[in-house]
Amino acid sequence: MSSNRTRKRQPRPATLRVGGITEILTVLEGFGVDPVEVVADAGIDPELIGDSDNLISYAAGDRLFRECVSRTGCEHFGLLVGQRMNLKSLGLVGLLMKTSRDAGTALQSLVKFLHLHSQGAVMQLRVDDKLAMLTYDAFEQGLVATDQTGDGAVAMMLNAMRTLCGRDFKPAEASFAHRRPANIEAFRKFFKVPLYFDAEHYALVFSRDWLDVRSATADEELRLLLQKQVDELRAKHGLSFPLQVRSVLRSALLTGNCSEEKIAMLFSIRGHTLRRRLEASGTSFHELIDECRFEIAREMLRNTSLSVGQISTSLGYSRASSFIRAFRRWSDTTPSQWRQNG
Repeated sequence: MSSNRTRKRQPRPATLRVGGITEILTVLEGFGVDPVEVVADAGIDPELIGDSDNLISYAAGDRLFRECVSRTGCEHFGLLVGQRMNLKSLGLVGLLMKTSRDAGTALQSLVKFLHLHSQGAVMQLRVDDKLAMLTYDAFEQGLVATDQTGDGAVAMMLNAMRTLCGRDFKPAEASFAHRRPANIEAFRKFFKVPLYFDAEHYALVFSRDWLDVRSATADEELRLLLQKQVDELRAKHGLSFPLQVRSVLRSALLTGNCSEEKIAMLFSIRGHTLRRRLEASGTSFHELIDECRFEIAREMLRNTSLSVGQISTSLGYSRASSFIRAFRRWSDTTPSQWRQNG
């Protein structure tokens, strides 16, 4: 077998529209911090920030948030950024949402086309008889500031729903996949609803009735025009197949629906086709599952107060000992030691 077939391909890094981080500059200025200096220290060319449609790596955006927290000393920096974000921050996807006939249709567009704005995260809309839950999860590897981007995402969700449904919109609760901060007053003041920490997802929960609210800015003719532009961008900047699989694995793992056949069904293909397409991209389903479990485990160990046993259960292990062995295989250390040293 030739080396070209056996050489593992390097995955294409996930990207982020600059429009998703421009509000960071304003918040930094509010703290009296030079935003250009912080952007440069995060390894981002400051000239890129001038155009909201420019792309940077998702990892660079993550480093920027980490640098911002370090410079300002503000542990809820991401929340402050998210409070300033709205549909405009989402660029073309936000415009498509704004012209949709109702909030439910708008959110479906957000879920479907978020990767045109941010390739390192995924949003899902779950609906039951009474409630709807809009969730956000980052799935790019090696991130350290997911607590900041997650807080910002939930705040942006609230602003987006107020744009779509009017100022009377009120959620039922807000959830955060990190430990409860020592001071949650900033969260209470903004959300004004019950807050839940150490959650599995960053999420906003609200009555499903809000999904049927007609949009005051609905414009079918403009929506169709925008949809055409979105489809063109999707064809040009679509996610690689391994990234598409990774984007659904986190929720699948946390809900116990991560078998190869079930994941294949999400893409309307069979298990053997899933395997073949991943192998053609230089990876395998088992490798992606391992990578995703390791990423989620590190995130939970770093950001939450959940015990090793609770994290083990969340990741689908029947015994904590099995999780500990797997974590040692991934990192040459135990979960408890990694948390202590991290």
